[in-house]
Amino acid sequence: MNSFQYIALALCTVSIFGGCNAQLSATFYDSTCPNVSSVARGILAQARQTDVRIGAKIIRLHFHDCMVNGCDASLLLDDADGIDSEKDEPPNTTIDGYSVLDDIKTAVENVCPGVVSCADIVALAAQISVSLDGGPTNPWEVQFGRRDSTTANSAGTSAIPSPFDDFPTVRRKFTDVGLDSTDMVALSGAHTIGKARCLTFNQRFDSNDSSAPMDPTFREELIQACTTGETLVDFDPTTPNGFDNNYYTHLQNKRGLLTTDQFLFSTNGSDTIPIVNQFASSQSDFFDNFGQSMVKLGNISPLTGNNGQIRADCKRVN
Repeated sequence: MNSFQYIALALCTVSIFGGCNAQLSATFYDSTCPNVSSVARGILAQARQTDVRIGAKIIRLHFHDCMVNGCDASLLLDDADGIDSEKDEPPNTTIDGYSVLDDIKTAVENVCPGVVSCADIVALAAQISVSLDGGPTNPWEVQFGRRDSTTANSAGTSAIPSPFDDFPTVRRKFTDVGLDSTDMVALSGAHTIGKARCLTFNQRFDSNDSSAPMDPTFREELIQACTTGETLVDFDPTTPNGFDNNYYTHLQNKRGLLTTDQFLFSTNGSDTIPIVNQFASSQSDFFDNFGQSMVKLGNISPLTGNNGQIRADCKRVN
């Protein structure tokens, strides 16, 4: 352990999330594994050549992990004795990207065995993936020092926002982990990349929900595209693989794909409306806030110090 890590451990305090995160630091691996970022970037850049959606998959995985017991890589655990995997629960059955994280873990173990946690690899992979898709790098400086959980919480996956949740429920789920309205709108902006299955939004075709209205032309386009419930549709048909602020202009034009996208702009009197307008008018404001909110997301209840472990294999406890 380097001197910074030792001092940070000594000064560790309990956060409002119930976890000890004082020692999370951008320099945590500077002396113990200085090449971790370059190793991860190389693997992710290669993965993106064959799967342009890998960035969206990794961000979603990171979010789903952090919303359940904090950012502890519990989502990566397979079923085992005493472990009921989170992977098998409805919010996570369509999660993808595990194999790329395994590749990063294997490569990092080759150069820094037993040093870098799976939880830190997930957080780092999310930041690199966004940058590869053209998104922000500053002020999003990934904080490190997490440990991996030795348990999963399959029942806790109910804390993950669902595309079928109403507005108060989604807001409560963000608030429960210390994320405010700006964080909710900024993090939802990750939907500027990626795709959604038609079954997550086709109930809107016959809906008159005033909190999530849909442009009639957009509705017809989606009806034509959705030949089955499993058909995948781009969140942002304009620049589907580029990380930008088009997501918010789509909301202004009633072209948000999910109900939970559109109600950020269309819920009467909501404090999220001016935030959507701000991000739609300024991509730099969106990027700044997205980076800050991703840091807050990554700081939810981390296991640190002597809590948890550094898994040798992200899929199983040591």
